[in-house]
Amino acid sequence: MKFSSFALAAVALATSSVNGFSAPARFGVRQNMALSMATAVDADTKTALATAANEARGLAMDSIAAAHSGHMGLPLGAAEMGAVLFGSQMTYNPADPTWMNRDRFILSAGHGSMFLYSWLNLAGYDIPMDEIKRFRQHHSMTPGHPEFPSSEHNTPGIEATTGPLGQGVSNAVGMAASEKMAAAVYNTDDHKIFDHHIFALAGDGCFQEGVSAEAACFAAHEKLDNLIILYDANEVTLDKMAEYTQSEDILKRYEAYGWEVFDIDGHDLDAVEEAIALAKANNNGKPKFIKCNTIIGKGMEETEGTNAAHGEAGVPYVDKAKLNIGIPEGEKWYVSEGTRDFFSEVQKKNKANYDEWQATFAAWKKANPALATQLENAIADKTPSAEEMIAKIPAMGDAAEATRVSGFKIIQHISAMVPHYVSGSADLHGSTRNYINDGGNFGSGFDKTYAGKNLYFGIREHAMGSIMNGFAYHGLFKISGSTFLVFVDYLRATCRVAALSELNRVSYILTHDSIGVGEDGPTHQPVETVSGLRVIPNLDVFRPGDAEETVAAFVSSVTRQEGPTALIFSRQNIAQNSGMDYMARREGALKGGYIAKKESADLDLIVLATGSELEHAIAATKDMPGARVVSMPCMELYERQSDSYKEEILPSSCTKRIAMEAGVTGLWYKYASKVVGVDKFGMSAPGDIVMKEFGMTADNLKKEIESMA
Repeated sequence: MKFSSFALAAVALATSSVNGFSAPARFGVRQNMALSMATAVDADTKTALATAANEARGLAMDSIAAAHSGHMGLPLGAAEMGAVLFGSQMTYNPADPTWMNRDRFILSAGHGSMFLYSWLNLAGYDIPMDEIKRFRQHHSMTPGHPEFPSSEHNTPGIEATTGPLGQGVSNAVGMAASEKMAAAVYNTDDHKIFDHHIFALAGDGCFQEGVSAEAACFAAHEKLDNLIILYDANEVTLDKMAEYTQSEDILKRYEAYGWEVFDIDGHDLDAVEEAIALAKANNNGKPKFIKCNTIIGKGMEETEGTNAAHGEAGVPYVDKAKLNIGIPEGEKWYVSEGTRDFFSEVQKKNKANYDEWQATFAAWKKANPALATQLENAIADKTPSAEEMIAKIPAMGDAAEATRVSGFKIIQHISAMVPHYVSGSADLHGSTRNYINDGGNFGSGFDKTYAGKNLYFGIREHAMGSIMNGFAYHGLFKISGSTFLVFVDYLRATCRVAALSELNRVSYILTHDSIGVGEDGPTHQPVETVSGLRVIPNLDVFRPGDAEETVAAFVSSVTRQEGPTALIFSRQNIAQNSGMDYMARREGALKGGYIAKKESADLDLIVLATGSELEHAIAATKDMPGARVVSMPCMELYERQSDSYKEEILPSSCTKRIAMEAGVTGLWYKYASKVVGVDKFGMSAPGDIVMKEFGMTADNLKKEIESMA
C-alpha cells in the first residue's frame, strides 16, 4: 500500500488520545474483557485506517466548504469510528448494497452526513467523487441529510432517512428486532442465513430526545444483543457546550436499562476496534452501548472542541486544517492510492464472506423450497393483488359493527395471505383489536419468541413509530402498529419520515376515531387529528364507513407501493350499507371515493361522507330521489384516480354539495360548499349523546340540507 508522506506524518494526530475526559485512557467496559488484547490492530492496518480517517476528514471539509453549508464537527470528530467500521468490523458488499445479510449502519446524527458519504465512497459504493463534490446540490446523490432510496434519491448504502434527532438510533432498534425475527423464521439447524449486526452512530442530541430512551428500553427488554450503538460523546451541542443542558451519567442510565456499556477514547483505533469486536462477539442478551469520547471538529484547531465546530464555521480554516492532518497542499477531495488499495483489500475480504454466505444460502434454498419462496416474496414485498385479496375475504355480514372489530376479523385474513405481515400495539391490543391469532408474540421471555408476529411496544408510541420504520428499512417484513387515534401525535414525526421515505411496508391502525369515543372526554376524542394526517404528503388516510370498506382499507394498506397508510377505525358500532353489493363497496373504496347511494331521479344534490357519518348520509337522503351519496374513505386515493372517474363521481354540473364528518371541516371545502363537522373539542358524555350534541345525526344533516338554497 502506498501512502503520501503527509498522510503518514499525520498518523500520530489521528490516533492521539482525547484530553480532558474522565474515561479510562484506553478502554473501559463494565463487562467481560476477555477479547480485548486479542483484537489489537496490527501496525500496517492501523496506519491505513489512520490515513483513511484523515482523508475522510479532508473529503468532508472540501465538500462542506464547496457547498458553504453543512456540519463539519461530526465527520472530523468521528473519523476513527468510520475507519474501523468500514475498514475492519462491518460485513458488507458494495457491489450488492441490498444484500440481505449485510451489517447495517445508520448515521442517527444525520446532520453529519458527509461522514457517511465519505466513507461510502472510500468503501467502494457507487457514489462517484463527482457526487461527493456536489454535496447538498440539486438532484445530487449526497443530500443535506441521508435519505433512504426512493423515487427522489437512490444513494446506495443509505440504510435510513435521518436528521430528526433520536430517530436513527430508534430505527436501529427496529432493524435489530427485524433481524432477530428473520433469524427465527428463516434460519434452520443446518443453515444460518441471518446473523448480521445493526450499528448506529449518534450524538448528544439523539440521546436527549425522548424517543431514544423509549426505544432503548424496548431493545433491552427484548434482549436485542445484535444492536451496537456508538455514542459520539464530544461534550458539545449546537447552542452551548453539552454541560449547559445535561449532567446525567449516560452509561449508568443505559446500564440500568439493561445494556452492556463501554467507555473508550473514540480517537484510539485500537480501543474502537476492541470495543466493537467485543460487542459483536458477546451474544449475552444485551444490546451494546459504546461511549466514544471524542473531540468535535478534530484537526481544525481554530474550532475543535467547541460548539462552533458543529456547523460550517470552520470553512475559512479548511486549507490549513487539511495540511495539518497530512493532506497534500492544494489538493481537494484527495484520496491516496494507498487508501484505495487498502479498501480494495477490504472489499476482497468482504467478497469472500459474501461468496461463502451465497453458498450457504443456495444450500438452504435447496433444502427449504417453500420457506425460500416465502423469503423471496418478503424481500420483493410481493403480495397477492388487491383484486385477489378482496375476493378471498368472505362477506362481512349485515350486523352493525365497529370498524375496529371488523378490522380484527380482516387482519387474520391479511396475515394468512401475506406471511411477512406482522403487527403490534402500544399496550392497546384489547382496544385496537389488531392481534393476529395464532401468530405468537415477539420477543424474549414469558410466552414470546423472536418468530412471533405480535409485537408489544409498551406505552411507547413514539418508539413504536420509529421501530416500525426500522422494520421497513430492514426490508423483510410489513408491519402495522396501533394506538388510539388521538395519540398518533406522539408518533407523528415518524409518520412524516415514513411518508417522506416512501415506506409502503408501514401502516398505522388508529382506533377510537372521533367524538363518538364518548365518556373518556375531549382528551381522548380526536377532532383535528384525521385532517392533520391527511395533510402529510404521501400518507394515505383511510376512514372506512362500514366493514366492507374496512376490507378495502386493509387490502390497500398492504398492496400500496408508494408509501404508508393510516387506517382510522371507530370505537362504536356503525351500520352496514347493505343496500349495496358487498363487493361493489370494496371495489369502490379501493378507488378512495365512490357512489354509495345513487340518485333515482335527476341529480340535484351530492352528499359526501366518510367513516361513521356515512350511515347518516344514507339515512338523511332516504326520501330525496335526486340525492347522491358519495363515500370518500380515502381522499388521497380518490385524488389519484383519472379525471374522467372523478367527474363521474362528482360531476362538475352538480354544485349543490354538502359534506359530513365528525372532525374539523376545512379540507372538505375542496369538494363541498357546506360542511357539517366538528370545529371544537368534544365533551365527556356517552358517545351517542356527544354525537347528537355536535350535530352528527341523520336528522341534523337533513335539516342542514333543507337549509341550502
